[in-house]
Amino acid sequence: MTKEELLTRLNDMEWDDFEVKEASGGLPKSMWETVSAFSNTAGGWIILGVKEKKTENSSEFIVNGVANPEQLEQDIVTTLRSRTKFNAPVSCKALKFTIDDKDILAFEIPLSPHRPVAIKSNGEVYVRTGSGDTLATDMEIDAIVRDASFGAKSEMEVPGSGFKDINPDSIASYRSYLRDFNRPLSFPTLGDEEFCRKLNIVLSSGRLSYGSLLMFGKRDSVLDALPNFWIDYMEVPGHSYATAPQRYTYRMPEQENIWESFQLMMHRLRNFVDAPYLEGPDMFGVEDNSRLFCLREGLVNFCAHSDYFASAHPTIRVFDDRIVMQNPGRFILAADEFRSRILSMPRNPSIIRLFRHPKLSENAGYGIDKILGWEKLTGKSVTFDSDMLISTVTYPLATAKDSRRVGENGENNGENEKKSTRERLIALIKENPRITRASLSEQLGISSSNVQFHIERLKSEGVIERVGSSRSGYWKFLSE
Repeated sequence: MTKEELLTRLNDMEWDDFEVKEASGGLPKSMWETVSAFSNTAGGWIILGVKEKKTENSSEFIVNGVANPEQLEQDIVTTLRSRTKFNAPVSCKALKFTIDDKDILAFEIPLSPHRPVAIKSNGEVYVRTGSGDTLATDMEIDAIVRDASFGAKSEMEVPGSGFKDINPDSIASYRSYLRDFNRPLSFPTLGDEEFCRKLNIVLSSGRLSYGSLLMFGKRDSVLDALPNFWIDYMEVPGHSYATAPQRYTYRMPEQENIWESFQLMMHRLRNFVDAPYLEGPDMFGVEDNSRLFCLREGLVNFCAHSDYFASAHPTIRVFDDRIVMQNPGRFILAADEFRSRILSMPRNPSIIRLFRHPKLSENAGYGIDKILGWEKLTGKSVTFDSDMLISTVTYPLATAKDSRRVGENGENNGENEKKSTRERLIALIKENPRITRASLSEQLGISSSNVQFHIERLKSEGVIERVGSSRSGYWKFLSE
């Protein structure tokens, strides 16, 4: 972090990974709570020597500096690296800045590989909630422990497992997909057991990983290893549970494994996605399944990134106006980092690999582009929300009033189409360049984090820039 970046952060919108502390009378007690919270959640910066003055509708930052910054920095770094304050050593990056002849200290606390990081004297574990530190619940601590083994838990061997635990019908169906879309990997001359060994569904030890068992296992075998396994798919008539005339019109029966669940859910979801006919080069109509493929990518990610070791289970709810996919386990990255990294960091690597073999998912880094393409295809943006325990992805559905034709380039060209979330956000900023994130969230009907996601994309694309602080500054369009 440079001095300029620090000043920008101090005056920019409220950030979840940024905490200022006055430290005028020495090291504040809340310092260690924030260290624990950043270490357990997603990392962040602690700034000492800055006071936040809150008013009714906003806040401002006042630089008052710290006394004896060199000694204070050494004491903090030494404490973090030892085991005197926490149950595990905490690494950090320390920087000193001088602003208006006053010294301030900045400490970058990364996400710890040794989490949960607890304060040793009382055993308390803190997490970051919004822009504050909160004491972690037992369920959050359990989630932290599982996240610490992110990408590894599902790759462990299941004791006593083997080819006998594989559902033959699931393997037959999977091989059929491979014959159609990736024939070399179908190994048509091999029997099922040798095929499973070739694709590492059965490991060299003869056992299955938890990922392989979840993907293709017999239901009894899956439940023996993971008693809470269940993907709950339900279609609800109406816009909410409260307004629905009945609880549901369809609920998916419990399936053998992830593969069987995926096939049935795709069959059901097809009914809720427009597949308009386009005129092909031979003058015959060609069905455009772009929206279905976009949704399929989302469903693959839903299946591959769930925390199947949690007590909760993954759910999909199809309402009249939206599809809501909700998973146990938080997003490992913030929404604005998805584009480049989320698919390269799967919670269950073997599951995502088995989806990629038959071309049911894009390679790392491209799948999220397809999901975000939902807005281009429908005029409505996908939203992402997450806390320590649950992650939610919502796909808005077109209603009768939103019906539109989609051209060959995927652009919406209906005369009465609704504007996309991006277009509406831009229009609101143009109307009021001093509009706040909270006001944008309220007027657009989306979460504050999703507003920030769109703003960061506009900034990175060179569309807008922030002039001044969030309290007294304004948005400027660079093309104007």
